[in-house]
Amino acid sequence: MIDIARLSSQYEVRAMGEADAEEILRLCQANTLFYDYCEARPTREQVLNDLRVTPPGKDRSDKYYLGFYRDGTLVAVLDLIDGYPEPEIAYLGFFMMNAAFQGRGLGSAIITELAAALKGMGKTAVRLGIDKGNPQSTHFWKKNGFRILREVERPGWTVLLAEKGL
Repeated sequence: MIDIARLSSQYEVRAMGEADAEEILRLCQANTLFYDYCEARPTREQVLNDLRVTPPGKDRSDKYYLGFYRDGTLVAVLDLIDGYPEPEIAYLGFFMMNAAFQGRGLGSAIITELAAALKGMGKTAVRLGIDKGNPQSTHFWKKNGFRILREVERPGWTVLLAEKGL
């Protein structure tokens, strides 16, 4: 179980749900570059699906769709799966910064603090998928210590499976 109160000392971290769909959608709609490299589009239905979907073998109790807030403003959203694909690994299904806060190192600071907190909770690694060809995402995750493990083919695009040891 992930203790979300321990994930950040800089932000208020809150679990997000269907009532937050419009706020999440606005954040996503402002990040057009991300959607140039994947099949998904920022729609209310897609946000609602993202809030519910879990990987094979995991259920909703393992999923933490989180908002990082500062002074009441949503700065970032993060979809965290506890124990996937192995019990000692955390999986980031989605991470997106509010466009108004990008380019200041805040996203990297969130990921650094998140990784330290997960390590303190006994996790040994964090994994995620990067849309192949997305230069912004690839640069961000490599800069934050993630290494590419392999390419995974999906219908319509290729995902780079990446991991950061903790």
